[in-house]
Amino acid sequence: MELSDVGQDIADYFLFPSALFADRVPHGVQTILGSCIAVCLHDVKLGFGGINHYMMPWWKGEGIPSPKYGDVSIELLVRKMELLGSNRSNLIAKIFGGANQHFQNSTLDIGGRNIETALTSLDDFGIPIIGKSVGGAHGRKIFFHTGTGQVFMKTLDRPEIKNYDEAIKSVNC
Repeated sequence: MELSDVGQDIADYFLFPSALFADRVPHGVQTILGSCIAVCLHDVKLGFGGINHYMMPWWKGEGIPSPKYGDVSIELLVRKMELLGSNRSNLIAKIFGGANQHFQNSTLDIGGRNIETALTSLDDFGIPIIGKSVGGAHGRKIFFHTGTGQVFMKTLDRPEIKNYDEAIKSVNC
């Protein structure tokens, strides 16, 4: 499924791990997540958005700060949105991913630590999280419409695609 399949005539973009994307022109951005996290930001006043895809929770100060790390990636995404004209007070967030797919009993729990990084970083930036689908044992494929802020999600263990924005109305998050 592409976002163009749901009635939108917008450019498609695939977001690879350790990357981010933001543009004032609407795009349909898709990415695939396991223990990684995607933070989707949307400017409710200007009507555009951005998304990241990070793999590890925290940069420890060694080597080059990279969007591979959640704290770095979220800061870069917020700054990119501001460079494009956003005021932080107009941003809302949705977060996805953080599965614990392969190491159910692992003390590493990368997915869990990635989730905590997103929650903490967005709180530090004062950006409210209006929706999330995180944790669990299965990956996710998401489609983010940067112009509307809508997210469509497919859980990789199930064939259906659901409109996340409709599903969230029945979930207390």
